[in-house]
Amino acid sequence: MGEAGAGTGAPGGPEASPEAEVVKLLPFLAPGARADLQAAAVRHVLALTGSGPGRALLAGQEALLQALVELAPASAPARDAARALVNLAADPGLHETLLAADPGLPARLLGRALDPQWPWAEEAAAALANLSREPGPCAELMAALAAAEPADSGLERLVRALCTPGYNARAPLHYLAPLLSNVSQRPAARAFLLDPDRGGVVGTLRNCCFEHRHHEWLLGPEVDILPFLLLPLAGPEDFSEEEMERLPVDLQYLPPDKQREPDADIRKMLVEAIMLLTATAPGRQQVRDQGAYLILRELHSWEPEPDVRAACEKLIQVLIGDEPERGMENLLEVQVPEDVEQQLQQLDCREQEQLEREQERELELAPEPWVERATPT
Repeated sequence: MGEAGAGTGAPGGPEASPEAEVVKLLPFLAPGARADLQAAAVRHVLALTGSGPGRALLAGQEALLQALVELAPASAPARDAARALVNLAADPGLHETLLAADPGLPARLLGRALDPQWPWAEEAAAALANLSREPGPCAELMAALAAAEPADSGLERLVRALCTPGYNARAPLHYLAPLLSNVSQRPAARAFLLDPDRGGVVGTLRNCCFEHRHHEWLLGPEVDILPFLLLPLAGPEDFSEEEMERLPVDLQYLPPDKQREPDADIRKMLVEAIMLLTATAPGRQQVRDQGAYLILRELHSWEPEPDVRAACEKLIQVLIGDEPERGMENLLEVQVPEDVEQQLQQLDCREQEQLEREQERELELAPEPWVERATPT
């Protein structure tokens, strides 16, 4: 979720240092403060979160963070406070500082996100979605989820809120999906979501496919996940009768106006999920037997995005290539040689540095307004 914007209007004078301004804000954020002064104080906090130094200043203020979370829900300042927390959580470099200053922040945000009466539940979910991208904060959130009553665990409530239309009549809950997808980084969350007695969540499928012990179940008749992953990747191709018979029924004789998934990021995620399902020899055989190669072949010919096409090409090579030598059949458990791992890490670092430089140039050209931002894993 993007950064929020608001006009300035600090209660403190223009000569005050940033640290002094933060100290002066606390009385105006307390319960019972005059509504107009409280609103001005929160607007100033929100304005500070629009810059890196401002976010760094605020992230270490435990009392201020708690005051933002605890503002009365029906007030306009509570909305701006929720957006300020979204902005703070959107900065990965501040996650450790936020948790050190306020270890209870994930639990309080979770309570707000799952409260069916909370008007700013969407902002709370967005802040958690931003915060849970990194392993450390995600582990803290899992601890908060596990601390719920055993009869109604936090994960149970999270899935129920996501899957219940109108769960919160006062706020949309779109960010619960990327939040749950981030949580599925944790083995305990994947074990919960992959329990055959519970319904799965589409946004977590790729992360869940890391659990190769469940591939047989996912690809088998009980779930039969592969056609659901392949259908968005399929176009209006006219296969021969022999090829058509190799495809699952749901992928046969698609209409001539069939369109592929228009979002490249989603297409890539679908390809990656199928790649994970081919990690073991039985999984590769099941994917081959269901004609995945035919859909992927046509996708590769059509795909305009280089990174998606590269992922598709890699998957095709796995499906048509020779089986790995004995002892290396499980691709998720293969040990990468140390020198190769170091080379890959160096490449990742260079790519990350280039990406950060591009992002800095974009920020210099145009400050980001308050807009919703998707949260991938």
